[in-house]
Amino acid sequence: MEKLSVGRILKPQGIRGELKIKVYLDSAEDFKGIRRVFVDGAEYAVMNVRGQGETAYVVLKGVADRNSAELLRDKELIALREDCPEPPDGRYYIGDLIGLRVVNVSGDVIGEVVSVTPAKTDIYTISTRSGEVSFAAAEGVILGVDISAGTITVDKKRFKEVSV
Repeated sequence: MEKLSVGRILKPQGIRGELKIKVYLDSAEDFKGIRRVFVDGAEYAVMNVRGQGETAYVVLKGVADRNSAELLRDKELIALREDCPEPPDGRYYIGDLIGLRVVNVSGDVIGEVVSVTPAKTDIYTISTRSGEVSFAAAEGVILGVDISAGTITVDKKRFKEVSV
């Protein structure tokens, strides 16, 4: 069973145990299809979701008041991959990108993806022979992603412009 991090609990919302969630999916609307999540290994049924942009307000079974919700502050929400919606074409779950080789158009290996930080422009961190390098997935940097081949192809010039 493959698991995916689908969000982070920001804080309690109100007094009835509702949680404000920073959603790692494309939108809070995508969260509505998830019926169960795990927090620190404990399983919770998702009772209600209302979305607003990148934020979801979620009610979990067993989290009945603000005090219970407060105990979950800053925790990751994990879902089973089978419970998550399939991303649209050209979009990927972060878990699918970790471990992929980053190559240029000539096929030269630059490094391997070790993390992706979600942001307006995602930040990829790769492990190279000379250490870790981070780059923004700005327009024109990533030319293609091939999950089955295990590669992310980047434009060499744009990659050098945005990497640190």
